[in-house]
Amino acid sequence: MLGGTFDPVHCGHLRAAIEVYEALSLDEIYLLPARLPNLRESPSASAEHRLAMLRLAVSDSPLQIDARELAGTGVSYSIDTLHALRRERPRDSLCFILGQDALNGLTRWHRWQELLDVAHLIVATRPGFSAPEAPELVTLLTRVQTSSAQTLRAALAGRILLQPIPLLPISATDLRARIRAGRSVAHLTPPGVVEYIAQHRLYQP
Repeated sequence: MLGGTFDPVHCGHLRAAIEVYEALSLDEIYLLPARLPNLRESPSASAEHRLAMLRLAVSDSPLQIDARELAGTGVSYSIDTLHALRRERPRDSLCFILGQDALNGLTRWHRWQELLDVAHLIVATRPGFSAPEAPELVTLLTRVQTSSAQTLRAALAGRILLQPIPLLPISATDLRARIRAGRSVAHLTPPGVVEYIAQHRLYQP
């Protein structure tokens, strides 16, 4: 699972998910849109619009969507979603994908100590990001880090794998700024998403 607000989804999201999917030979990979994130500003586009754009973006790709958080109310906590997935799939190895910046700030996450009880963490690393400095995270990595996809398959949860991926310097913040300025976002997000944003006048000033 790769979580995010996807406001809007862009090629950086999609390539990161596919790079991890292929590099580790995962069986399934899901994009997990958050209704209301805990540590970020509220999304600009509605849940309905963000889900519609995701559906356009993943057509003709191995990516799937799990929209359960959008059906809830209030803040979306990853740990609650992972516990729900664990109850549904008690025999599956579950992997939660996050970026290096998210790993570095993991101690700010709600009930972060429980994450490895229910899933592995796959950290998509890019050039230029430094390793975590918080003592708790340094100790955690020393104890549970692995470089083997087979290790992830052999256990249901509990390990952290750092997976390098190509650097695609694209951000949803930049896309929204470009749209507000009347600039093109072609080739930064799939064509269907570009058309949807224009049709529904999303992110306009």
